[in-house]
Amino acid sequence: MVDYITKIKGKVSIYATKKTSNILDGAYTSIFMGRSMNFEDLREYIPGDNIRDIDWKASSRSRNLLVKRFVAEKKHNVMFVLDSGKKMSGFTGQMHDKSEVALTAMGTIAYLANKNGDNTGAIYSKGEMISLYPFRTGLYNIERILECYHQDSKSPAASKSSITRSLDYVISHIRKRMIIFVITDELGLSQIDEAQLKRLKLQHDILVIKVGDAEVTGGEAYSVETDSYLPEFITGNKKLHEYELKLRKKMKEENDRKLLKYGVSSVEMESDEDVVEKVIELLERHRYANSH
Repeated sequence: MVDYITKIKGKVSIYATKKTSNILDGAYTSIFMGRSMNFEDLREYIPGDNIRDIDWKASSRSRNLLVKRFVAEKKHNVMFVLDSGKKMSGFTGQMHDKSEVALTAMGTIAYLANKNGDNTGAIYSKGEMISLYPFRTGLYNIERILECYHQDSKSPAASKSSITRSLDYVISHIRKRMIIFVITDELGLSQIDEAQLKRLKLQHDILVIKVGDAEVTGGEAYSVETDSYLPEFITGNKKLHEYELKLRKKMKEENDRKLLKYGVSSVEMESDEDVVEKVIELLERHRYANSH
């Protein structure tokens, strides 16, 4: 069993020593701006903070630019919709395990949610079945979800998994207002139709994490479907490589158009080493989109 929480705490601690934990914590709490908030304290201004939160009187007294920090009056429900299946056991363009990147991304955000006192839950498709983890608080709950996803994504039944099946379940069965983090890859995102996005966006906040994918051509490639390396006459074919790049570009453009249409913020991750930076980028994009 992998101790994911310890691993994630380490990544957050390393980031905090490099910069400041205020950036990470502030990025998370900022996604609740515009809701019912209570004043908590003051902290130094960080580029990207909303200028409306600046306390000019306190700043004048301290001679430092200070902003007000707020806390939500009630707990929020943070739901992770995770893609699964064999394709998530492949590699990113930087040759990192896709499922590990997904796990680290979810764990980092869930860790922040726990610090904020929020409820976390998760859902993913295990073959044709749905694995649902109801909203709870606590690090044990997060560790359990991460470990179960790690095990289930490697099971034979995972080959029939579907991100759209999980989203349909959320739409049909969960009525609570949520902040939903969809963690998938470019192909999984292409399978999510506009009707699903529209219905989810009407009731919830949605943020998307796209896990990168290694190219099939242009170098050494391993097929998770056949559990073997692809032959060189495929990976080294220049025409196939050009065609693959063309298809990837078209899929990305269509996915970006779809997300933009419904105001869904997204970020792409290629490595579990830069997850903290990418999480901050995603949360800041979401805050900016909702403040304009």
